[in-house]
Amino acid sequence: MAEANISSAAPAFSTAAQAVHWIVNLAKFGIRPGLKRMEKLMEMLDHPERRLKFIHVAGTNGKGSVCAYLTQVLKQSGYDVGTFTSPYIEKYTDRIRFNGENIAEDDLLRVVNRLKPLVDEIAASELGQPTMFEVSTALAIEYFAHVVYPDFVVWETGLGGRLDSTNIVSPILTIITNVGHDHMEVLGDTLEKVAAEKAAIIKPGVPVVSAVAQPGVIEVVQQTAKSKQSTLYLLDRQFHYKRISSGENHQVIDFTGPFRAITGVAVSMNGEHQLQNAAVALMAIELLRQYYALIVEDDVLFEAMKATQWAGRLEMISREPRILIDGAHNPEGGAALAQALRETYRYQKLHFVMGMLSTKNHSGYLRHILPLVDTLILTEPDWHKKEDAASLADLAGMLLREMGRSEVEIIVEPSWKAAVELVRKKTAQDDLAVVSGTLYLIGDVRSWILHQTDSEKGW
Repeated sequence: MAEANISSAAPAFSTAAQAVHWIVNLAKFGIRPGLKRMEKLMEMLDHPERRLKFIHVAGTNGKGSVCAYLTQVLKQSGYDVGTFTSPYIEKYTDRIRFNGENIAEDDLLRVVNRLKPLVDEIAASELGQPTMFEVSTALAIEYFAHVVYPDFVVWETGLGGRLDSTNIVSPILTIITNVGHDHMEVLGDTLEKVAAEKAAIIKPGVPVVSAVAQPGVIEVVQQTAKSKQSTLYLLDRQFHYKRISSGENHQVIDFTGPFRAITGVAVSMNGEHQLQNAAVALMAIELLRQYYALIVEDDVLFEAMKATQWAGRLEMISREPRILIDGAHNPEGGAALAQALRETYRYQKLHFVMGMLSTKNHSGYLRHILPLVDTLILTEPDWHKKEDAASLADLAGMLLREMGRSEVEIIVEPSWKAAVELVRKKTAQDDLAVVSGTLYLIGDVRSWILHQTDSEKGW
């Protein structure tokens, strides 16, 4: 019935830019956990989510990288694959991809014009206004189900899992990369509570792959899987990896799973954490082979794993001077970045630019990073929840005094563009500049350095 109403109405928007502007402006309604609005929207659309095979990926860190590995392997194996990730790095359309390409503007416009009357109808009901992320999720589902028809959809959660709008789907495979200290103001004040929120994407009988490590978190994931009669494949129990070699832009692992061993898998992404992400992706591919007769030849698997890249994660965006960007923004991300800076990269001095949102655990992050830096430049992302650069400087100064590192230069530069220019000038040929923190900052810096344009904005 809704379809007939829509086809007779004039389109709400005449350009993709107008449609994106409408969606992005829904951010002012904030994050409103819960699935009732999504359930109603899917009902009004005649349940497009039931037409698709989802691989649902949750976790604190590593979700995007695991999605990138899976997308590349599936695509290079000849399957059509949709990918939904967030936040986007440069353009709104980055978040909805088909075979690695952003949703076309014509398709986006057509689908949004279909959604707009339904969203308005829900907004006028007791359910209230659907959020930006809910509309984006519905846009992705409708696009995949009725425009491009992928064989698989790699489906990343936005926040948590239980009440996340992506949890409207029933996947064929569930992945929980890890659980760490992030979004605790929403998800709960202990890691076990955060784990329970993320584990709630586990569906009855659907296999689960995970790399969670803390005993309490493992217990939560195990009990949830058991209660849903879902088989759990846990890193260091049901599957393992061993690092064979590690260098910049080239690492090699041996993988051992319950079905077979795969030796000499090379990846181009940097950091020990990317080896763990690769192992999680390999276990997922192995399960798809076993459960769904996925055809992936080994030579294609090796080639796809090596070809996988993910923007904004230990990405070298300039060589003269060397500028590395990384979207680490919580203590676990800081630990992974610090390990990579120790083990993978060589430099005389390390000049570090950092910009954060106000909701993050800045102290936990800084404790990993500060022992390595020679210069620390605190800046601010162009986003309404930004942390004040001067406040970060005060915190960093206190921590450095605790560490006995009085020689570190601390600079406060609220303008991120000025901070980038400053670090460019400071970074000598043998030095390394790093820009890290919220992905809202990383997206802006990446767009500015690579394209000399401003990025779009949105969660």
